[in-house]
Amino acid sequence: MLEDKVSSFVENALRERTDLFLIDLSVTEANQIKVVIDGDKGVLVDDCIFISRSIEHNLDRDAADFSLEVTSAGATSPLKNQRQYKKNIGRLLKVKTNTEEYEGKLTAVDNESITLEWKQREPKKIGKGKVTVQKSKKLEYNNIIKANVRIKF
Repeated sequence: MLEDKVSSFVENALRERTDLFLIDLSVTEANQIKVVIDGDKGVLVDDCIFISRSIEHNLDRDAADFSLEVTSAGATSPLKNQRQYKKNIGRLLKVKTNTEEYEGKLTAVDNESITLEWKQREPKKIGKGKVTVQKSKKLEYNNIIKANVRIKF
């Protein structure tokens, strides 16, 4: 099967380039191959070319005609891989869980969860008015439905 072959070629290439990692791989019935990669320090065009060549040079176009697209995970793409969270420590994230949505600075990442911190205005405990308080929330990966880096200009 074409998808198994492509997956094997990508795995071999990523063993050679340990700074890169796979986000998504799909092969349609029409043999349209799409590979999405990311890297610990970002992804350059040369990185996409490297992955593309590792696939294309190992597939026989006479056996099966195919189209190939290798792209990087975009800045606004949802985070899917734990390594993506690690490389975004210090950045602002918008995270949707099963029950709530959070927006805060990603301050910590471990094998089970991430930690977000943000400031929030709350009513004073005594008297009128509001006070700014620092909030923190630890979110387990299995509760995260969607997480995106928020880009501010």
